[in-house]
Amino acid sequence: MSAWDCFRRLRAQLAALGVEQADLEARELTACAAGLDARDTCGWHARALSGAEEQAAERLLARRACGEPLAYVLGEWDFYGNRFRVTPDVLIPRGDTEWLCDAAVQAARALGAPRVLDLCCGSGCIGISLALAVPGARVVAVDCSEEALAVTRANAALHGLSGERLAAVRGDARAPDSIDGVFDLVVTNPPYITAREMRELDHSVDAYEPHLALFGGEDGLDFYRAMAERPAFRLAPGGQLFAECGWKQGEAVAALFRAAGWRGVRVQCDLAGVPRIVRAVCPR
Repeated sequence: MSAWDCFRRLRAQLAALGVEQADLEARELTACAAGLDARDTCGWHARALSGAEEQAAERLLARRACGEPLAYVLGEWDFYGNRFRVTPDVLIPRGDTEWLCDAAVQAARALGAPRVLDLCCGSGCIGISLALAVPGARVVAVDCSEEALAVTRANAALHGLSGERLAAVRGDARAPDSIDGVFDLVVTNPPYITAREMRELDHSVDAYEPHLALFGGEDGLDFYRAMAERPAFRLAPGGQLFAECGWKQGEAVAALFRAAGWRGVRVQCDLAGVPRIVRAVCPR
């Protein structure tokens, strides 16, 4: 069987399962099984698969057929133009979060050589992408999960970032003054799913993604309250915070920061007009 035949077979089986992007997923699964580039299929007609590669493709398909997210099946995913390793210990990077990353990148570029905190870092995709885009930046990635930090460190090594450019350390975003250092910029995609939303999660999220990285308390705002009122970090004068929030939470999150004395608080929308990012300047 050629790689192209394998791709066609997987595509048909995925389509029969109701997978919306069967073409894309079949390319990714075939490439993963055979060690090929999913973006370059020109030679796939002439590339014969070994028996082991055919079996690998079938195993990957079986996992996907059970509902496991494609990113976990592949073990990697793209974010902000970079590819990252992902495991069930971290959330899958989402395209929505690229808006948060880009806002932080633009702010970091304006500063030149900022000290940046990536809080609740998960896979490290935000902090690493920022460090790659802003060579002068020094990033500290913090998460409460040692398993997540292991993924962050692996991704930093994958992209050639030493401890001098990016350090991954354990910390609690809700513990006041617990993170060492003074930062010019904080970027965070904290847990913000409400208790009700947790009960209504899609199976692919509920069964596979880490609940620790999803649940933000009864109303989803626990981490924002902590950051606004009793932050775990210290910001330099004029330091900025960029936080992602749920699509219904923007004004509520902004109100928490305003009430706590933060300045320049505003809600930014993504391309679809969804209020996605809250930006605030540290209180005097």
